[in-house]
Amino acid sequence: MTAVDGVDGAGKTTFADELASALTANGKAVIRASVDSFHNPSPVRYERGRHSPEGFFQDSYDYESLKRNLLDPLRAGGSRRYRAAVFDTLSDTPIVVPESEAAMGSVLIFDGIFLHRKELRGYWDFSVFLDVAFDVSIPRGAQRGWSFGLPDPAAPENRRYIEGQRIYMRECAPAQHATIVIDNNDLAQPVIVRRRDRG
Repeated sequence: MTAVDGVDGAGKTTFADELASALTANGKAVIRASVDSFHNPSPVRYERGRHSPEGFFQDSYDYESLKRNLLDPLRAGGSRRYRAAVFDTLSDTPIVVPESEAAMGSVLIFDGIFLHRKELRGYWDFSVFLDVAFDVSIPRGAQRGWSFGLPDPAAPENRRYIEGQRIYMRECAPAQHATIVIDNNDLAQPVIVRRRDRG
């Protein structure tokens, strides 16, 4: 299982899609999924307040559901019967998708924020952290039509997300735990910053 981590606007989805395409072209069976399909309902996400950085970091996602429906079935010795989505944020409602069975040797390419949290680290055979500055990621996200902020990183609307990510960086040190760190400030010219020998 491979994780593609980074702040909002780091380019995770594009990177993960390109990685999945490359693996597919080399004959690998690939499963693509995102943490955004495992959100908590909005009353849980905003229980600490609509602008709370702690709430963003702690309450955005249902990690138990993620593990039960996707990660545990796909890890070594798992059932291989999984669901890649359980929640739709646009309607703020759970969804029921048919259970799928992974082919032997399938590779999960999973993108999202906060993927190097302690409760998730042990699942990844390989992980990528896309290192992007907030003064690049926030305007990039605003160009994509994000509903939660403005292009200016200093805008109050962005505080929940930037400070929530800073909590993550302090508590989980994703760049230290990732297999590979990539500077993705320039989408056209990503640069490998560091590789980690995982033995």
